[in-house]
Amino acid sequence: MHIVVKRITKWLVRAASVFLPEDKALNLERWRRGREDLWKFRRCDYVFASYGKSGRTWVRVMLSRYFQRAHDLPDRIILGFDNFHKLNRAVPKIFFTHDNYVRAHLGHPDSRQDFYKHRTVLLVRKPQDVAVSQYFQWKYRMRPYKKKLNHYPEHGTDISVYDFVMDPNQGLPKIIEFLNAWAGELPHFDNVLVVRYEDLRTDPDKHLGQLIAFLGEDVDESIVRETVEFASVERMRRMESENYFWRSGSRVQAKDPANPNSYKVRKAKVGGYRDYFDDEQTAAIDAMVNERLTPPFGYTDAENQTMSTASVGGASR
Repeated sequence: MHIVVKRITKWLVRAASVFLPEDKALNLERWRRGREDLWKFRRCDYVFASYGKSGRTWVRVMLSRYFQRAHDLPDRIILGFDNFHKLNRAVPKIFFTHDNYVRAHLGHPDSRQDFYKHRTVLLVRKPQDVAVSQYFQWKYRMRPYKKKLNHYPEHGTDISVYDFVMDPNQGLPKIIEFLNAWAGELPHFDNVLVVRYEDLRTDPDKHLGQLIAFLGEDVDESIVRETVEFASVERMRRMESENYFWRSGSRVQAKDPANPNSYKVRKAKVGGYRDYFDDEQTAAIDAMVNERLTPPFGYTDAENQTMSTASVGGASR
């Protein structure tokens, strides 16, 4: 029944939008998406929050593979809200969100207070890398309508990667704002797991195992190892080019197999943002992060220096 209502609502919103000014039509679409997110939010077992391009698709592929192997579920499908749960009730319902619609629909756009009682995973990634990845998502994968909906530069805009990254609406300042807001509210959560993309890359077996345990699973280390191998960068790119997950739409599908920048999984390189800027630009980008980003994610020079000093101190005792 929900699927029918969802489709009818989507059709009605699109039909009404034809007769509305663009700003009102976009607000109506945001309302529709918030309404759908709220339906999932109220029924989920876990919330999985992240800023866009923080590595969520990679993590979803790994979770999908793990649940498929642990619970004998079909391949070529990516874990969604409740699609795996419908096949096996042992798999939890997970509300995946970029945290950009539901809070407004709940009436608390500047607070995550409605999340406090939910078991929540927060996936974070170095904001400089996120900003560059956002640029390539915007340039090669994002639909023109989605750009308008979320206040990105207009479709076809001639903008450099540096200017995009420094843009206050959807560049680095926006990502820092997101991370700071979550950092300030994490102490209020009853049950939250912060997962750093960089840690997953450095030691995927360990941190994927921790995530799976948090989601209520008895961790099978042999399945974890197989899952990590399955979701390697090389295999992910190959699966994109072959449209391996065709049963889940175009989420993991290269827009242009001949253009590596159009892949969902592009470089997956920690600190790879430096490849796109000269020294002066890199310094300006890093300065913004160091000046504006608050702890506790370990992405500022001050945090790294503190951790390094603590490590040296610990080794000397």
